[in-house]
Amino acid sequence: MKRCRVHILRAGSCSHPAVMTRRDAGLAPAVFPALAALIVHPDEGPVLFDTGYDPAFFAATDPFPERLYRWTTPVRFEPGEAVADQLPAFGFAPDDIRAVVVSHFHGDHIAGLTRFPDARIFCARAGLAEVQRKGRVSRVRRGVLAALAPADIDARAVFFEDRPPVPLGPDMTPFETGADLFGDGSLVAVQLPGHCPGHWGLLVRQDDDRTRFLIADAAWSSGAVRDDAPPPRLTTALLGETGPYRGTLNALHRLWARNPGLLVTPSHCGEVAIETGRAD
Repeated sequence: MKRCRVHILRAGSCSHPAVMTRRDAGLAPAVFPALAALIVHPDEGPVLFDTGYDPAFFAATDPFPERLYRWTTPVRFEPGEAVADQLPAFGFAPDDIRAVVVSHFHGDHIAGLTRFPDARIFCARAGLAEVQRKGRVSRVRRGVLAALAPADIDARAVFFEDRPPVPLGPDMTPFETGADLFGDGSLVAVQLPGHCPGHWGLLVRQDDDRTRFLIADAAWSSGAVRDDAPPPRLTTALLGETGPYRGTLNALHRLWARNPGLLVTPSHCGEVAIETGRAD
């Protein structure tokens, strides 16, 4: 199995009451970093898992009703935080990115997607269908900003469902199968239902021989996985389905309890953000 070097990148943050992401939390506002991953594959080169925020997010949320997205989840974004602007520090340019793995199509995960015009876009069919859903209000209510999807996404999309299925092995129980993106076992997409239609995570074997499980929004924090502490029903029902969400979170909790050395990596976790050098 090929090993990859993984760098966690912080591309902005948003804030909202902590209780919206964990039902036993308080009403005080909390900061949630928008994290992406730069995965350096030995043969395929640099690959991204999501993109976080980007200046394109602010252009997409200028008109109404899209501006409601920005009002309900205020965004903090500093110059230079875009993933495309961080790549030179790792020796890459945006044109070097040949693949972007999209966990799901919420605006805080794909805002930078148009900055990588030469990349294949690995995603779920159901996720892309959300972008193409009719009705701007309906899309915004579901966290989707259609303007953030590249115009040629249909031609560039590679669907998880079409990649070869592979067994994950006993170490990943209760998760059983995944989709082998490059056919070499290095990047395996795993369906994580509940947060929204077409929500998937990614397993990566790192070059230090540890396995990282990028779980996107299957949990908002590592603590929620450890404690099996879901968001309130209001949150999960607004964006997805409460029952499947809680089932996925419980499965992640059981996986972590059996395999605490696994690097379970939510996309908005302050603990994980420490890897970027910024946790605030």
